[in-house]
Amino acid sequence: MVVTVNDHIAIPDHELEWQAIRAQGSGGQNVNKVSTAVHLRFDIRASSLPEECKARLLAMNDQRITEEGVVVIKAQSFNSQIKNRDDAVARLIELVRAALVVKKKRRPTKPSKSSQVKRMDSKTKHGRAKALRGRVRD
Repeated sequence: MVVTVNDHIAIPDHELEWQAIRAQGSGGQNVNKVSTAVHLRFDIRASSLPEECKARLLAMNDQRITEEGVVVIKAQSFNSQIKNRDDAVARLIELVRAALVVKKKRRPTKPSKSSQVKRMDSKTKHGRAKALRGRVRD
């Protein structure tokens, strides 16, 4: 099975590592429904993703990415193990897609000093001309 991120990028199944977790319910007793919890581990550095995507993933500020470059996604809702796996894979795809998006460089919000001076200069010229328009000359 191959997990498809987009048209050009796919993650082979052998790069995904699964771990079934047996959790405990309240009071310490084992609850069968919770035992279907799953942890997905994905090593960014050892993956077949493009290098620029790996770099963006490692630079992301996300608590699911460890310092070693491993993504750990926990899926432990009260569903079947298969549903939890699908949920974890969907969240991994979401994370990789976010890393693939290259942010556009924004225009600086504050205009440059030269454009501010130019604007004030033209404003005062227009203001003087406007003020003189209505006056009657002697």
